[in-house]
Amino acid sequence: MKIAIITGSAGLIGSESVNFFSQKFDKVIGIDNNYRQTLFGTDASVQWNIERLQKQVDNYEHYSLDIRNYTDVEAIFKKYGSDIKLIVHTAAQPSHDWAAKEPLTDFTINANGTLNLLELTRLYTEKAVFIFTSTNKVYGDTPNYLPLVELETRWEIAENHAYYKNGIDETMSIDQTKHSLFGASKVAADVVAQEYGRYFGMNVGIFRGGCLTGPQHSGTQLHGFLSYLMKCAITGNHYSVFGYKGKQVRDNIHSWDLVNMFWHFYQNPRQGEVYNAGGSRFSNCSMQEGIALCEEITGNKMNYSYVEDNRIGDHIWWVSDVSKFKKHYPEWNYKYDLKSTLVQMFEAMKSRV
Repeated sequence: MKIAIITGSAGLIGSESVNFFSQKFDKVIGIDNNYRQTLFGTDASVQWNIERLQKQVDNYEHYSLDIRNYTDVEAIFKKYGSDIKLIVHTAAQPSHDWAAKEPLTDFTINANGTLNLLELTRLYTEKAVFIFTSTNKVYGDTPNYLPLVELETRWEIAENHAYYKNGIDETMSIDQTKHSLFGASKVAADVVAQEYGRYFGMNVGIFRGGCLTGPQHSGTQLHGFLSYLMKCAITGNHYSVFGYKGKQVRDNIHSWDLVNMFWHFYQNPRQGEVYNAGGSRFSNCSMQEGIALCEEITGNKMNYSYVEDNRIGDHIWWVSDVSKFKKHYPEWNYKYDLKSTLVQMFEAMKSRV
């Protein structure tokens, strides 16, 4: 039997992974205790997605476990052992602002939880492929010191700084920078995942995501930029733009495109390899541009206001350079651009909000 374990299985990337890998594995085991609701409130609950997966995916088995509980998670690894061929670890506390409120909770979820899963993989199925969803926040605020120029609707890299014309690559330092406590806990998990790959020779891939998005996202003000933006465009709820004149740039990768990166890595894994994984030059927008697109798609004028103070450690400009991944896996490419992703989100949300 060939089994995949997906943590955070009812979240955006987790549920996309369940749908994707259920077509390629005999069984998919999902671990998700809907802690997102505890973090961000009832609007962020993923219970609807847990129920959807259980109804729609025949070979899906759900466990409502906390990844910080080593003994509970170990029971799954003990039961299935070397039949586990893939672990996709997406469970996390994902918010800068929330981490500052409860640093111990943030760190134990992001760092300790990741260590638990890596160690259990090493003990029970060391030849499996382990995918860790890291974040571009491991680079802290270093990107803010790049030479940027202000354009009409966005910040952009200066034309004479050719090295970054395709975005930011993996050579940027993750040290001596302001990360936010969330970024620091993800750095810890990112580095320990690299060590399990490099030190123990395990098949571990680290994917440093930009803005991850898609129709199954339960976006909130503290996490889920495009999803929450579209939700506010549909409902008329107020949206706050924090700093940088609303010209801060994010690249946005559709959840399916990211999970397809995982699939290519699974078929030809490497040990402790790190990849920036975002929308790159193919799919990115500023806050102003995102608002305009949501207004165009919904036909609604958005109810938003501007707050001068930016979030601590927030990026002014982030575009991922995915050249390294494309070099290692040349058959991979994007399927969904920014507008088609937003249209999908609009259609999916109309029935939920």
